Amino acid sequence: QVQLVQSGGGLVQAGGSLRLSCAASGLTFSTYVMNWFRQAPGKEREFVAAIGRNGISTNYADFVKGRFIISRDNAKNTAYLQMNNLSPEDTAVYYCAARRWGATTPYSTYDYWGQGTQVTVSS
Repeated sequence: QVQLVQSGGGLVQAGGSLRLSCAASGLTFSTYVMNWFRQAPGKEREFVAAIGRNGISTNYADFVKGRFIISRDNAKNTAYLQMNNLSPEDTAVYYCAARRWGATTPYSTYDYWGQGTQVTVSS
């Protein structure tokens, strides 16, 4: 049974930082492209960042470039999203997602999703 278990969300003041984790089990983690998405209240889910299987290739949405860093540790079967200089506009539920095929560009479908974690940024 494949599981993506997220942790690390919470409440932070504007300008602060948070790190999200996505721990995978039941799959060969190093063969999956890992992604982060977010969904704010009343809005559609949107792509945030992706990282290739070997951790070298990355892709970011324009609105997080220079602020967020995606990384992975294949030895720990875990992906991370380091979020810096957060603003209230970053408030959303954040999801990790795994995709077996393809690259770091956004796709319409993903193989597995995490349970989501709330990130709230106060002004």
